[in-house]
Amino acid sequence: MSKIVIIGNGISGVTAARHIRKNSDNEIVIISAESEHFFSRTALMYVFMGHMRFQDIKPYEDYFWEKNRIDLVFDYVNHIDTDSKILEMKGGSKITYDKLVLAVGSKPNKFGWPGQDLPGVQGLYTYQDLETIEENAKTAKHAVIVGGGLIGIELAEMMHSRGIETTFLVRESKFWRSVLPEEDGDLITRHIIDHKVDLRLNTELTEIIAGDDGRVKAVKTSEGDIVECQIVGLTAGVSPNVEFVKASKIEVDRGIKVNEFCETNIQDVYAIGDCAQFNESINGRRTIEQVWYTGRIMGETVAQTICGNKMPYNPGPWFNSAKFFDIEYQTYGLVLANREENENSFFWEHPKGKISVHVVWDKASGEFIGINTFGIRMRHDIFDKWLKEKVSVDVVMSELRSANFDPEFYRTYEKEIVDQFNSKTGRNVELKAKQWWRNLLAK
Repeated sequence: MSKIVIIGNGISGVTAARHIRKNSDNEIVIISAESEHFFSRTALMYVFMGHMRFQDIKPYEDYFWEKNRIDLVFDYVNHIDTDSKILEMKGGSKITYDKLVLAVGSKPNKFGWPGQDLPGVQGLYTYQDLETIEENAKTAKHAVIVGGGLIGIELAEMMHSRGIETTFLVRESKFWRSVLPEEDGDLITRHIIDHKVDLRLNTELTEIIAGDDGRVKAVKTSEGDIVECQIVGLTAGVSPNVEFVKASKIEVDRGIKVNEFCETNIQDVYAIGDCAQFNESINGRRTIEQVWYTGRIMGETVAQTICGNKMPYNPGPWFNSAKFFDIEYQTYGLVLANREENENSFFWEHPKGKISVHVVWDKASGEFIGINTFGIRMRHDIFDKWLKEKVSVDVVMSELRSANFDPEFYRTYEKEIVDQFNSKTGRNVELKAKQWWRNLLAK
């Protein structure tokens, strides 16, 4: 029986622990200095907004860990000695291991802005960030958010829920333009403005200014404007949390370097989740992917390898989902911000401006490449199958009713979408009945 030590109790580390326990009687220890128990990081905003309590975002009851013989250590690892297989803890103790899994996550980016460490300046990633923003919001009248990504829009919605006026600094010409095609970015940009957010595009932060009390008082922008505020949210992306690993013999680049089995350069040491960086791209994917579901898959994968069933990481086709205030977003496959030369695309938007579909396919073969949807729910199972089987875009469009998970979409929009698709592309797709999806999933 081996002693498996996992540093980090996010989705990657906890998934690894659960699957190791399912497949073995190994001793399992999870170390975290963030929280005593695993919680859903993506739900922090709903605690702040009053939709949930913190105990509601813990997927497992506190007794789960003892019942499943998973020991929890609430402490911080200062140093990893891979020669002796010893972890030196901030609290002064030492923990030995036979196999070590690094699942230490990410940290918010800081780019050396003057005043970036002032009280009132923060990110939104950890449990401690939630506690800090609760305190900062008590007397705040105005907030400035820096960086146009998913965490930024979450912070904007959180401020909106408390009646705190918000200025949003985005260096791009559209919101999330590095990820979303122009049409999609236009839709979300308008939606943010509709929620009374002071969205300033093509604008960067240059300085955070302190008041007489030493707390943030204002920010200065690249346009020379001074915006008074009591909260600054730094949401310009995240980076792998690897500083403490650099003092060890474990190879680190931007993240902790791993092969397709999540193995590092040191025997019996693995890295998974946000902190892992693959030596080579897998299935054309980025070498660092900081997404909830990829972390879960890495946790499942490394557990199999540790338990003697060596398994390569295989994330399958890309997908993601998010929410922009009250617009739900889903993406399946690859819909790039800037279309490749070999790609065709079709964009449909409802006249109300809060619902859209963006489909991409290969010009020569007609193979379906990806889809973005806003304000519409689609079935992950079906798009995953279509992408794996490399079906034609005509199949996707004719079977929209099969993929639909939204009754309003089904009743209202599908015929209009397909009619416009045929008109704009010159293709001749016939919309089929919805019942077909049952046959698809039964195959």
